[in-house]
Amino acid sequence: MNKSELQVMGLISSSGESRAKAFEALQQVRRHDYETAFKLLQEAKELDTEAHNIQTQMIQQELREGGDKNQINLLMVHAQDHYMTAQLSRDLIEEMIKIFQERDGEGKEK
Repeated sequence: MNKSELQVMGLISSSGESRAKAFEALQQVRRHDYETAFKLLQEAKELDTEAHNIQTQMIQQELREGGDKNQINLLMVHAQDHYMTAQLSRDLIEEMIKIFQERDGEGKEK
C-alpha cells in the first residue's frame, strides 16, 4: 500500500472505532451507567480527532501537490462516508444520552 492508501485505511479505522464507541455509550444508558457512557463518548471524540487529523493531512498534501495528485476513488468515498457517519452518530448519541440523563434525574456530565 502507498502512503495515501494507508491514510485512507487509517481514516476508515478511526472513524469505525469512533462510531462503535458512541453506540457502546448509548448501550450503557440502558444500564443507567452514565459515567461509563460519557467515558466512551470521550474515547469516541478522541478517535474522531485522529480521523480529522488524517483527513487534514490528506487535504494539505493535496494542496501542496497542486490539487490533482489524489484521485477520488471508491475507497476514499467509503472513508469519507465512515468519517461523516461517525461524527453524526457521536453528536446525536451524545445529545440522546443527555436527554436520558435529565429524564432519569442523574447528575450532570462529568
